[in-house]
Amino acid sequence: MPTDMFAQGIQSGRLNSEQYDANFADLHAPLNDHEALVAADRCYFCHDAPCITACPTDIDIPLFIRQIATGTSDAAAKTILSQNIMGGMCARVCPTETLCEEVCVREVAEGKPVLIGQLQRYATDGLMAKGVHPFERASPTGKRIAVVGAGPAGLACAHRLAMHGHDVVVIDARAKSGGLNEFGIAAYKSTDDFAAKEVDWLLQIGGIEIVHGKGLGQDMSLADLQSEYDAVFLGMGLGGVNGLGLEGDDKAGIMDAVDFISDLRQARDLSGVSVGRDVVVIGGGMTAVDAAVQAKLLGALNVTLVYRRSRARMNASAYEQDLAASKGVRIITNASPLAVHGNGAVREIEFEYTDDDLKPTGQSVRLAADQVFSAIGQSLVGDDLPAIEGRKIKVSETGATSVKGVWAGGDCAFGGDDLTVTAVAEGRDAAMDIHASLMGGAS
Repeated sequence: MPTDMFAQGIQSGRLNSEQYDANFADLHAPLNDHEALVAADRCYFCHDAPCITACPTDIDIPLFIRQIATGTSDAAAKTILSQNIMGGMCARVCPTETLCEEVCVREVAEGKPVLIGQLQRYATDGLMAKGVHPFERASPTGKRIAVVGAGPAGLACAHRLAMHGHDVVVIDARAKSGGLNEFGIAAYKSTDDFAAKEVDWLLQIGGIEIVHGKGLGQDMSLADLQSEYDAVFLGMGLGGVNGLGLEGDDKAGIMDAVDFISDLRQARDLSGVSVGRDVVVIGGGMTAVDAAVQAKLLGALNVTLVYRRSRARMNASAYEQDLAASKGVRIITNASPLAVHGNGAVREIEFEYTDDDLKPTGQSVRLAADQVFSAIGQSLVGDDLPAIEGRKIKVSETGATSVKGVWAGGDCAFGGDDLTVTAVAEGRDAAMDIHASLMGGAS
Protein backbone atom coordinates (compact mmCIF):
# COMPACT_ATOMS: atom_id res chain seq x y z
CA MET A 1 0.00 0.00 0.00
CA PRO A 2 1.44 3.45 -0.90
CA THR A 3 3.01 5.38 1.97
CA ASP A 4 0.83 8.42 1.32
CA MET A 5 -2.22 6.29 2.17
CA PHE A 6 -0.68 5.45 5.54
CA ALA A 7 -0.07 9.16 6.03
CA GLN A 8 -3.78 9.71 5.60
CA GLY A 9 -4.54 7.22 8.33
CA ILE A 10 -5.02 3.92 6.52
CA GLN A 11 -3.26 1.23 8.50
CA SER A 12 -3.57 -2.31 9.77
CA GLY A 13 -3.44 -3.68 13.28
CA ARG A 14 -5.55 -0.99 14.93
CA LEU A 15 -6.88 -3.44 17.52
CA ASN A 16 -5.48 -6.28 19.56
CA SER A 17 -6.26 -9.93 18.84
CA GLU A 18 -8.90 -10.18 21.56
CA GLN A 19 -10.78 -7.22 20.10
CA TYR A 20 -10.72 -8.69 16.60
CA ASP A 21 -12.01 -12.01 17.92
CA ALA A 22 -14.84 -10.31 19.80
CA ASN A 23 -15.79 -7.95 16.97
CA PHE A 24 -15.92 -10.67 14.34
CA ALA A 25 -17.54 -13.39 16.40
CA ASP A 26 -20.74 -15.04 15.19
CA LEU A 27 -23.45 -12.38 14.85
CA HIS A 28 -26.02 -14.77 16.34
CA ALA A 29 -24.78 -17.53 18.62
CA PRO A 30 -26.30 -20.89 17.63
CA LEU A 31 -29.20 -22.20 19.68
CA ASN A 32 -28.52 -25.02 22.10
CA ASP A 33 -30.94 -27.94 22.43
CA HIS A 34 -33.04 -26.32 25.16
CA GLU A 35 -33.23 -22.97 23.38
CA ALA A 36 -34.28 -24.67 20.17
CA LEU A 37 -37.11 -26.53 21.89
CA VAL A 38 -38.33 -23.34 23.56
CA ALA A 39 -38.20 -21.44 20.26
CA ALA A 40 -39.96 -24.24 18.38
CA ASP A 41 -42.70 -24.37 21.00
CA ARG A 42 -43.76 -20.82 20.05
CA CYS A 43 -44.79 -21.91 16.54
CA TYR A 44 -48.53 -22.23 15.90
CA PHE A 45 -47.88 -24.71 13.03
CA CYS A 46 -50.29 -22.77 10.83
CA HIS A 47 -52.12 -24.80 8.19
CA ASP A 48 -51.96 -22.02 5.59
CA ALA A 49 -48.66 -20.72 6.88
CA PRO A 50 -47.74 -17.30 5.47
CA CYS A 51 -44.07 -18.00 6.23
CA ILE A 52 -43.97 -20.69 3.53
CA THR A 53 -45.29 -18.27 0.93
CA ALA A 54 -42.73 -15.68 2.00
CA CYS A 55 -39.82 -18.11 1.62
CA PRO A 56 -38.30 -17.94 -1.90
CA THR A 57 -37.43 -21.64 -1.69
CA ASP A 58 -40.86 -22.70 -0.35
CA ILE A 59 -39.53 -24.55 2.67
CA ASP A 60 -42.29 -26.18 4.73
CA ILE A 61 -41.44 -24.13 7.80
CA PRO A 62 -44.19 -25.37 10.18
CA LEU A 63 -43.22 -28.97 9.37
CA PHE A 64 -39.52 -28.58 10.11
CA ILE A 65 -40.23 -26.65 13.31
CA ARG A 66 -42.64 -29.38 14.43
CA GLN A 67 -39.94 -31.94 13.71
CA ILE A 68 -37.53 -30.01 15.92
CA ALA A 69 -40.18 -29.77 18.64
CA THR A 70 -40.65 -33.54 18.55
CA GLY A 71 -36.94 -34.26 18.79
CA THR A 72 -36.33 -35.23 15.18
CA SER A 73 -34.03 -32.42 14.08
CA ASP A 74 -32.32 -34.54 11.42
CA ALA A 75 -35.70 -34.98 9.73
CA ALA A 76 -36.18 -31.22 10.05
CA ALA A 77 -32.87 -30.67 8.28
CA LYS A 78 -33.92 -32.93 5.41
CA THR A 79 -37.22 -31.04 5.10
CA ILE A 80 -35.22 -27.82 4.76
CA LEU A 81 -32.51 -29.16 2.47
CA SER A 82 -34.94 -30.86 0.11
CA GLN A 83 -36.04 -27.36 -0.90
CA ASN A 84 -32.88 -25.40 -0.18
CA ILE A 85 -29.63 -27.36 -0.34
CA MET A 86 -27.80 -24.31 1.03
CA GLY A 87 -30.15 -23.95 3.98
CA GLY A 88 -27.23 -23.68 6.38
CA MET A 89 -25.85 -20.51 4.80
CA CYS A 90 -29.29 -19.07 4.16
CA ALA A 91 -30.06 -19.49 7.85
CA ARG A 92 -27.11 -17.17 8.50
CA VAL A 93 -27.48 -14.54 5.78
CA CYS A 94 -31.11 -14.58 4.66
CA PRO A 95 -33.01 -11.40 5.64
CA THR A 96 -35.64 -13.38 7.52
CA GLU A 97 -36.85 -10.13 9.11
CA THR A 98 -38.28 -9.09 5.73
CA LEU A 99 -39.31 -12.57 4.55
CA CYS A 100 -40.63 -15.49 6.63
CA GLU A 101 -40.35 -13.86 10.06
CA GLU A 102 -41.98 -10.63 8.92
CA VAL A 103 -45.24 -12.46 8.14
CA CYS A 104 -45.07 -14.87 11.08
CA VAL A 105 -48.37 -14.84 12.98
CA ARG A 106 -46.43 -14.31 16.21
CA GLU A 107 -44.78 -11.22 14.70
CA VAL A 108 -48.11 -9.80 13.54
CA ALA A 109 -49.82 -10.44 16.88
CA GLU A 110 -46.98 -9.84 19.34
CA GLY A 111 -44.16 -8.14 17.51
CA LYS A 112 -41.86 -11.09 18.20
CA PRO A 113 -41.68 -13.77 15.49
CA VAL A 114 -40.71 -17.39 15.86
CA LEU A 115 -36.93 -17.60 15.37
CA ILE A 116 -37.25 -19.33 12.01
CA GLY A 117 -33.76 -18.54 10.77
CA GLN A 118 -32.04 -19.66 13.95
CA LEU A 119 -34.11 -22.85 14.09
CA GLN A 120 -33.17 -23.58 10.49
CA ARG A 121 -29.52 -23.20 11.41
CA TYR A 122 -29.96 -25.46 14.43
CA ALA A 123 -31.33 -28.26 12.28
CA THR A 124 -28.98 -27.98 9.31
CA ASP A 125 -25.83 -27.47 11.39
CA GLY A 126 -26.71 -30.51 13.46
CA LEU A 127 -27.00 -32.74 10.42
CA MET A 128 -23.89 -31.36 8.74
CA ALA A 129 -21.85 -31.84 11.93
CA LYS A 130 -22.56 -35.56 11.65
CA GLY A 131 -21.11 -35.61 8.14
CA VAL A 132 -24.43 -36.91 6.86
CA HIS A 133 -25.62 -36.17 3.33
CA PRO A 134 -29.33 -37.01 3.21
CA PHE A 135 -29.67 -37.44 -0.56
CA GLU A 136 -28.55 -40.08 -3.06
CA ARG A 137 -27.92 -39.91 -6.79
CA ALA A 138 -30.28 -41.51 -9.22
CA SER A 139 -28.95 -43.93 -11.84
CA PRO A 140 -26.58 -42.24 -14.32
CA THR A 141 -28.34 -40.67 -17.30
CA GLY A 142 -25.26 -40.23 -19.48
CA LYS A 143 -25.99 -36.50 -19.79
CA ARG A 144 -23.34 -33.87 -19.03
CA ILE A 145 -24.21 -30.32 -18.04
CA ALA A 146 -21.90 -27.33 -17.70
CA VAL A 147 -22.61 -24.91 -14.87
CA VAL A 148 -20.81 -21.56 -15.08
CA GLY A 149 -20.29 -20.15 -11.59
CA ALA A 150 -19.78 -21.93 -8.26
CA GLY A 151 -21.98 -19.54 -6.30
CA PRO A 152 -25.37 -20.28 -4.70
CA ALA A 153 -27.28 -20.52 -8.00
CA GLY A 154 -24.68 -22.69 -9.71
CA LEU A 155 -24.14 -25.01 -6.78
CA ALA A 156 -27.88 -25.45 -6.17
CA CYS A 157 -28.38 -26.23 -9.85
CA ALA A 158 -25.46 -28.66 -9.90
CA HIS A 159 -26.65 -30.52 -6.80
CA ARG A 160 -30.19 -31.00 -8.09
CA LEU A 161 -28.91 -32.17 -11.48
CA ALA A 162 -26.51 -34.60 -9.80
CA MET A 163 -29.38 -35.98 -7.70
CA HIS A 164 -31.16 -36.83 -10.94
CA GLY A 165 -28.16 -38.79 -12.22
CA HIS A 166 -26.57 -36.22 -14.52
CA ASP A 167 -22.84 -35.49 -14.56
CA VAL A 168 -22.08 -31.85 -13.88
CA VAL A 169 -18.97 -29.76 -14.45
CA VAL A 170 -18.97 -26.48 -12.54
CA ILE A 171 -16.64 -23.86 -13.98
CA ASP A 172 -15.63 -20.86 -11.89
CA ALA A 173 -13.19 -18.04 -12.54
CA ARG A 174 -12.08 -17.79 -8.92
CA ALA A 175 -9.69 -20.06 -7.07
CA LYS A 176 -12.37 -21.09 -4.54
CA SER A 177 -16.01 -22.09 -4.76
CA GLY A 178 -18.89 -20.40 -3.01
CA GLY A 179 -19.41 -17.18 -4.94
CA LEU A 180 -20.84 -14.42 -2.78
CA ASN A 181 -21.19 -16.84 0.14
CA GLU A 182 -17.41 -17.13 0.17
CA PHE A 183 -16.36 -13.68 -1.00
CA GLY A 184 -19.23 -11.25 -0.64
CA ILE A 185 -20.84 -11.26 2.81
CA ALA A 186 -19.75 -9.88 6.15
CA ALA A 187 -17.26 -12.08 8.00
CA TYR A 188 -19.32 -12.02 11.20
CA LYS A 189 -22.30 -13.55 9.38
CA SER A 190 -20.42 -16.68 8.35
CA THR A 191 -17.65 -17.69 10.72
CA ASP A 192 -15.40 -20.73 11.02
CA ASP A 193 -15.00 -21.08 7.23
CA PHE A 194 -18.60 -22.25 6.97
CA ALA A 195 -19.03 -21.36 3.29
CA ALA A 196 -16.22 -23.71 2.24
CA LYS A 197 -17.45 -26.45 4.57
CA GLU A 198 -20.95 -26.21 3.10
CA VAL A 199 -19.56 -26.60 -0.42
CA ASP A 200 -17.59 -29.69 0.60
CA TRP A 201 -20.69 -31.15 2.23
CA LEU A 202 -22.84 -30.41 -0.83
CA LEU A 203 -20.37 -32.18 -3.13
CA GLN A 204 -20.87 -35.43 -1.20
CA ILE A 205 -23.80 -36.12 -3.54
CA GLY A 206 -21.21 -37.12 -6.16
CA GLY A 207 -21.24 -36.54 -9.90
CA ILE A 208 -20.04 -32.92 -9.63
CA GLU A 209 -16.62 -31.79 -10.85
CA ILE A 210 -15.47 -28.24 -10.13
CA VAL A 211 -12.94 -26.48 -12.35
CA HIS A 212 -11.43 -23.30 -10.92
CA GLY A 213 -9.58 -20.47 -12.61
CA LYS A 214 -11.54 -20.49 -15.88
CA GLY A 215 -14.01 -17.83 -16.90
CA LEU A 216 -16.64 -17.52 -19.60
CA GLY A 217 -15.37 -15.20 -22.29
CA GLN A 218 -11.74 -15.58 -21.30
CA ASP A 219 -11.12 -19.31 -21.42
CA MET A 220 -14.16 -20.58 -23.28
CA SER A 221 -17.18 -19.24 -25.15
CA LEU A 222 -20.83 -20.10 -24.72
CA ALA A 223 -20.67 -21.82 -28.11
CA ASP A 224 -17.78 -23.98 -26.85
CA LEU A 225 -19.86 -25.11 -23.88
CA GLN A 226 -22.89 -25.81 -26.04
CA SER A 227 -20.86 -28.04 -28.34
CA GLU A 228 -19.33 -30.02 -25.47
CA TYR A 229 -22.27 -30.38 -23.07
CA ASP A 230 -25.91 -31.40 -23.29
CA ALA A 231 -27.03 -28.22 -21.49
CA VAL A 232 -25.53 -25.09 -19.96
CA PHE A 233 -26.51 -23.15 -16.84
CA LEU A 234 -25.17 -19.63 -16.37
CA GLY A 235 -24.85 -18.60 -12.74
CA MET A 236 -21.71 -16.48 -12.77
CA GLY A 237 -23.17 -13.52 -10.93
CA LEU A 238 -22.16 -9.95 -11.67
CA GLY A 239 -18.45 -9.51 -12.25
CA GLY A 240 -18.38 -5.76 -12.88
CA VAL A 241 -18.49 -3.00 -10.28
CA ASN A 242 -20.09 0.37 -10.99
CA GLY A 243 -17.68 3.27 -10.61
CA LEU A 244 -18.41 6.59 -8.92
CA GLY A 245 -17.83 8.51 -12.13
CA LEU A 246 -16.41 11.50 -10.25
CA GLU A 247 -13.35 13.54 -11.04
CA GLY A 248 -10.68 12.34 -8.67
CA ASP A 249 -12.21 8.94 -7.97
CA ASP A 250 -8.88 7.36 -8.91
CA LYS A 251 -7.15 8.86 -5.87
CA ALA A 252 -5.42 6.62 -3.37
CA GLY A 253 -7.78 5.52 -0.63
CA ILE A 254 -10.81 4.90 -2.87
CA MET A 255 -11.78 1.30 -3.57
CA ASP A 256 -14.75 -0.92 -4.30
CA ALA A 257 -16.61 -2.17 -1.24
CA VAL A 258 -16.91 -5.56 -2.94
CA ASP A 259 -13.11 -5.90 -3.03
CA PHE A 260 -12.78 -4.75 0.57
CA ILE A 261 -15.29 -7.35 1.78
CA SER A 262 -13.64 -10.07 -0.31
CA ASP A 263 -10.17 -9.23 0.99
CA LEU A 264 -11.45 -9.27 4.56
CA ARG A 265 -13.26 -12.58 4.09
CA GLN A 266 -10.13 -14.24 2.75
CA ALA A 267 -7.80 -12.78 5.38
CA ARG A 268 -6.53 -15.35 7.86
CA ASP A 269 -5.25 -12.59 10.15
CA LEU A 270 -7.59 -9.62 10.55
CA SER A 271 -4.78 -7.52 11.98
CA GLY A 272 -3.33 -7.45 8.48
CA VAL A 273 -6.41 -5.81 6.93
CA SER A 274 -5.87 -2.07 6.54
CA VAL A 275 -8.62 0.38 7.41
CA GLY A 276 -8.78 4.16 7.58
CA ARG A 277 -9.35 6.49 10.49
CA ASP A 278 -12.19 8.32 8.72
CA VAL A 279 -14.10 5.97 6.43
CA VAL A 280 -16.96 6.90 4.09
CA VAL A 281 -19.10 4.26 2.38
CA ILE A 282 -21.28 5.29 -0.55
CA GLY A 283 -24.40 3.19 -1.16
CA GLY A 284 -27.57 1.94 0.47
CA GLY A 285 -27.60 -1.81 0.02
CA MET A 286 -26.33 -4.81 1.92
CA THR A 287 -22.82 -4.45 0.51
CA ALA A 288 -22.64 -0.87 1.78
CA VAL A 289 -23.81 -1.87 5.27
CA ASP A 290 -21.44 -4.85 5.42
CA ALA A 291 -18.50 -2.67 4.41
CA ALA A 292 -19.40 0.09 6.85
CA VAL A 293 -19.93 -2.20 9.83
CA GLN A 294 -16.75 -4.14 9.18
CA ALA A 295 -14.70 -0.97 8.80
CA LYS A 296 -15.91 0.03 12.25
CA LEU A 297 -15.16 -3.43 13.67
CA LEU A 298 -11.64 -3.24 12.23
CA GLY A 299 -11.00 -0.14 14.31
CA ALA A 300 -11.96 2.86 12.16
CA LEU A 301 -12.68 5.87 14.35
CA ASN A 302 -15.39 7.45 12.20
CA VAL A 303 -17.48 5.55 9.67
CA THR A 304 -20.21 7.27 7.66
CA LEU A 305 -22.57 5.57 5.23
CA VAL A 306 -24.03 7.98 2.66
CA TYR A 307 -27.02 7.16 0.46
CA ARG A 308 -28.56 9.34 -2.22
CA ARG A 309 -32.18 8.70 -1.28
CA SER A 310 -34.12 8.37 1.98
CA ARG A 311 -33.72 5.58 4.53
CA ALA A 312 -37.06 4.13 3.48
CA ARG A 313 -35.68 3.55 -0.02
CA MET A 314 -32.46 1.89 1.05
CA ASN A 315 -32.13 -1.69 -0.19
CA ALA A 316 -30.64 -2.68 3.16
CA SER A 317 -33.39 -3.69 5.57
CA ALA A 318 -34.31 -1.65 8.62
CA TYR A 319 -32.71 -4.39 10.71
CA GLU A 320 -29.40 -4.00 8.88
CA GLN A 321 -29.59 -0.21 9.14
CA ASP A 322 -30.16 -0.52 12.89
CA LEU A 323 -27.27 -2.98 13.14
CA ALA A 324 -24.99 -0.47 11.46
CA ALA A 325 -26.12 2.28 13.79
CA SER A 326 -25.62 0.05 16.83
CA LYS A 327 -22.00 -0.48 15.78
CA GLY A 328 -21.39 3.25 15.59
CA VAL A 329 -21.91 3.85 11.88
CA ARG A 330 -23.41 7.25 11.06
CA ILE A 331 -25.97 7.17 8.23
CA ILE A 332 -26.55 10.23 6.03
CA THR A 333 -29.33 10.09 3.47
CA ASN A 334 -30.44 12.21 0.52
CA ALA A 335 -26.88 13.07 -0.42
CA SER A 336 -25.18 12.32 -3.75
CA PRO A 337 -21.40 12.32 -4.23
CA LEU A 338 -20.24 15.46 -5.95
CA ALA A 339 -16.43 15.57 -5.84
CA VAL A 340 -13.34 13.95 -4.36
CA HIS A 341 -10.81 16.28 -2.79
CA GLY A 342 -7.18 15.59 -1.99
CA ASN A 343 -3.67 15.72 -3.38
CA GLY A 344 -2.88 12.23 -4.61
CA ALA A 345 -4.88 10.61 -1.84
CA VAL A 346 -8.42 11.35 -0.77
CA ARG A 347 -8.78 13.82 2.10
CA GLU A 348 -12.42 14.81 1.77
CA ILE A 349 -15.43 13.79 -0.26
CA GLU A 350 -18.11 16.32 -1.07
CA PHE A 351 -21.82 15.48 -1.25
CA GLU A 352 -24.76 17.45 -2.56
CA TYR A 353 -28.05 17.17 -0.68
CA THR A 354 -30.99 16.09 -2.84
CA ASP A 355 -34.65 15.30 -2.50
CA ASP A 356 -35.92 11.76 -3.10
CA ASP A 357 -36.16 12.45 -6.83
CA LEU A 358 -32.43 13.25 -6.75
CA LYS A 359 -33.03 16.95 -7.44
CA PRO A 360 -30.30 19.12 -5.87
CA THR A 361 -31.32 21.31 -2.95
CA GLY A 362 -28.39 23.68 -3.36
CA GLN A 363 -26.73 22.54 -0.14
CA SER A 364 -23.62 20.43 0.18
CA VAL A 365 -21.38 18.90 2.83
CA ARG A 366 -17.74 17.80 2.93
CA LEU A 367 -16.77 14.74 4.95
CA ALA A 368 -13.23 14.06 6.08
CA ALA A 369 -12.12 10.77 4.56
CA ASP A 370 -8.88 8.88 4.22
CA GLN A 371 -10.70 5.81 2.88
CA VAL A 372 -13.81 5.65 0.68
CA PHE A 373 -15.68 2.51 -0.30
CA SER A 374 -17.98 2.58 -3.31
CA ALA A 375 -20.99 0.26 -3.06
CA ILE A 376 -23.27 1.54 -5.80
CA GLY A 377 -24.03 -1.71 -7.55
CA GLN A 378 -22.53 -4.34 -9.82
CA SER A 379 -22.97 -5.08 -13.50
CA LEU A 380 -23.00 -8.06 -15.82
CA VAL A 381 -19.72 -8.67 -17.62
CA GLY A 382 -19.37 -10.66 -20.81
CA ASP A 383 -20.01 -10.73 -24.55
CA ASP A 384 -21.90 -13.21 -26.69
CA LEU A 385 -24.46 -13.87 -23.95
CA PRO A 386 -28.16 -14.70 -24.39
CA ALA A 387 -30.63 -11.85 -24.81
CA ILE A 388 -30.37 -9.12 -22.17
CA GLU A 389 -33.19 -7.42 -20.31
CA GLY A 390 -32.55 -4.65 -17.81
CA ARG A 391 -28.77 -5.18 -18.14
CA LYS A 392 -29.11 -8.82 -17.07
CA ILE A 393 -29.83 -12.08 -18.88
CA LYS A 394 -33.47 -12.44 -19.83
CA VAL A 395 -34.99 -15.67 -18.50
CA SER A 396 -38.32 -17.45 -18.30
CA GLU A 397 -39.92 -18.47 -15.00
CA THR A 398 -37.83 -21.64 -15.06
CA GLY A 399 -34.60 -19.94 -16.09
CA ALA A 400 -34.60 -20.70 -19.83
CA THR A 401 -32.79 -18.05 -21.88
CA SER A 402 -33.22 -16.97 -25.49
CA VAL A 403 -30.62 -19.57 -26.52
CA LYS A 404 -31.86 -23.15 -26.80
CA GLY A 405 -30.18 -25.42 -24.28
CA VAL A 406 -28.97 -22.56 -22.09
CA TRP A 407 -30.47 -21.57 -18.72
CA ALA A 408 -29.48 -18.86 -16.24
CA GLY A 409 -30.17 -17.89 -12.64
CA GLY A 410 -28.90 -15.91 -9.69
CA ASP A 411 -27.63 -12.36 -9.81
CA CYS A 412 -26.79 -12.50 -13.52
CA ALA A 413 -30.43 -13.21 -14.44
CA PHE A 414 -33.12 -10.57 -14.71
CA GLY A 415 -35.98 -10.54 -12.23
CA GLY A 416 -34.40 -11.72 -8.98
CA ASP A 417 -33.69 -9.71 -5.85
CA ASP A 418 -29.98 -10.50 -5.45
CA LEU A 419 -30.42 -12.69 -2.37
CA THR A 420 -28.65 -15.98 -1.68
CA VAL A 421 -31.97 -17.70 -1.03
CA THR A 422 -33.42 -16.47 -4.33
CA ALA A 423 -30.34 -17.59 -6.22
CA VAL A 424 -30.70 -21.07 -4.70
CA ALA A 425 -34.34 -21.23 -5.74
CA GLU A 426 -33.53 -20.15 -9.29
CA GLY A 427 -30.71 -22.66 -9.60
CA ARG A 428 -32.89 -25.46 -8.26
CA ASP A 429 -35.83 -24.63 -10.56
CA ALA A 430 -33.59 -24.33 -13.61
CA ALA A 431 -32.12 -27.74 -12.82
CA MET A 432 -35.58 -29.28 -12.78
CA ASP A 433 -36.37 -27.68 -16.15
CA ILE A 434 -33.04 -28.85 -17.58
CA HIS A 435 -33.75 -32.37 -16.35
CA ALA A 436 -37.23 -32.38 -17.89
CA SER A 437 -35.85 -31.08 -21.18
CA LEU A 438 -33.04 -33.61 -21.37
CA MET A 439 -35.24 -36.54 -20.41
CA GLY A 440 -37.98 -35.70 -22.91
CA GLY A 441 -40.28 -33.53 -20.82
CA ALA A 442 -41.41 -30.01 -21.55
CA SER A 443 -38.67 -27.39 -21.36
